[in-house]
Amino acid sequence: MKTTFSKEQQYINAQKRVKEIKGFYSHLIVMMFLLPFLVFINLKFTPSYHWFWWALFGNLLGLFFHWLKVLGLESIGFGKAWEQKKIEEYMKKNK
Repeated sequence: MKTTFSKEQQYINAQKRVKEIKGFYSHLIVMMFLLPFLVFINLKFTPSYHWFWWALFGNLLGLFFHWLKVLGLESIGFGKAWEQKKIEEYMKKNK
């Protein structure tokens, strides 16, 4: 019975992870179409002031934090495996 729950839990976790990754790539695609549109609107109607830089910076910052949450920490070595390893290391040290 425990094996079935474990496999179901693994499936649910994998499904959640795929949804998070899909959300990141959706964010990236939307940004790739939105930002050029905003640049066009800015340069067409108010070419004297380039406000599109604020939108670009805000979107890139948001995308960076989204990447960091979904892919970043694991890709630079600070994912769940690292956390588990550190927990075990500190537990051994405190015995």
